[in-house]
Amino acid sequence: MTTHRARFRIGVAASLALLAASLPAVAHHGWSWTQDGFFELTGTITAIFYGNPHPTLDVEANGETWRVDLATARATQNAGFLEDTAKVGDEVTVMGNRSRDDTERLMKAVRVTVGGKTYDVYPSRVPSN
Repeated sequence: MTTHRARFRIGVAASLALLAASLPAVAHHGWSWTQDGFFELTGTITAIFYGNPHPTLDVEANGETWRVDLATARATQNAGFLEDTAKVGDEVTVMGNRSRDDTERLMKAVRVTVGGKTYDVYPSRVPSN
């Protein structure tokens, strides 16, 4: 009986650890972590990550570095924003929704403009003019 209880406790502990490890990933999927209303950021790209779960840009603006989450890699690619579309040092303007936590320099993009070309990574969320 002691062995069964020990295994059960280990199983529960492992499950809780796995759940806790997955919470940060779940926290930034969807839009619930973003503010209502659109935010626009213009700056210089300092880093680019093009992979899963979604590509990101690090953008230097007014002495601060912002992390910009794009759509999934497939949706970003479907928008025409490919791995070689932008490079470190390019000026970029991003429209989207910033984090509800004002201390975070984090936003989720719906539109990216770089090199004079606009990419709607979430076309259904882009405001109509």
